[in-house]
Amino acid sequence: MNRTEFLQQAVRRFAEARVLVVGDVIVDQFIWGTVNRISPEAPVPVVDVAREELLLGGSANVLKNIYSLGGQGALCGVIGADLMGDKLVELVSTLPAPVAGLVRGERPTTVKSRVVAQGQQVVRFDREERGIPSKKTLDAMIAYLEGHLHEFGAVIVSDYSKGVVNEPLMIRLHHLRRAIVQKTGRGLPLIVDPKPVNLHRFVGATVITPNNHEASLMSGMEIRNEQQLLAASRFIRDEIDCEAVLVTRGEAGMALLQADDHLVTIPTRAKEVFDVTGAGDTVVATLALGLASGCSMLDAAELANHAAGIVVGKIGTASVRAEELCGSLQYELMGGGR
Repeated sequence: MNRTEFLQQAVRRFAEARVLVVGDVIVDQFIWGTVNRISPEAPVPVVDVAREELLLGGSANVLKNIYSLGGQGALCGVIGADLMGDKLVELVSTLPAPVAGLVRGERPTTVKSRVVAQGQQVVRFDREERGIPSKKTLDAMIAYLEGHLHEFGAVIVSDYSKGVVNEPLMIRLHHLRRAIVQKTGRGLPLIVDPKPVNLHRFVGATVITPNNHEASLMSGMEIRNEQQLLAASRFIRDEIDCEAVLVTRGEAGMALLQADDHLVTIPTRAKEVFDVTGAGDTVVATLALGLASGCSMLDAAELANHAAGIVVGKIGTASVRAEELCGSLQYELMGGGR
């Protein structure tokens, strides 16, 4: 069996994997239209709206990617007692995924609205309230984790700095995860898609996946070459005592550092880049499914790199199907990746 066939078999095993996603839930609203004139009121384009679309965003887009790739999972996060919260529950249910981990909090559902005309984003406006949720909301989230964490083969923490990924929640998540590992003797990989602030919350994670800019901020180091990238990755790994650091680098692909101190660079598989929206969500979803399906960290990272190369060729908050991922692997085998 060659390497391509080996990785394709790994993708087929995604169907056996269940992944829990914990983090900031967002509704992505797209308003599509055309521009034919400038407003007489101000020097801005007038968009004639043709249609609107609501999509799963933030940690909910991670879950969408998991299902698109053939896996299963659930979401633990906070939504509002509002219309957009209702819409998000409907969207999650169509995956179809359970919604018991979606806690109705006191603040409104986070919504990112993008106006797109002639294929170009004209403006984006956000409606959100940041900060740690109330004790009642946190207690409900923790109760869900206590009752369901053992059902999953991997956990993703998807941090969009809205406040859901906070210290009390992470302390409890780490405690529950350790208890499950000790009781069952099986691994429970913890994959973190972080923001640069409060790095210490992720101590003990299996792998953390900052982009190049985030890795620079986390380490306090400038990253312009592989030596600097290696130093920054070492700092992050040692600072939070994680098993691996996977730095996403846009056009330069990815770089993986594990305990052996060898930095493995993985070149990008993207043919064309149209939109990087949600690419990080695709990376962590694929990485988690790979690890939950028994892949090594390097094999899971290579699959995630292929998936990222597919999703940046799509417009909007997109996801990748298992068939597309297998097709990308086949394309490389046939020489298309050279």
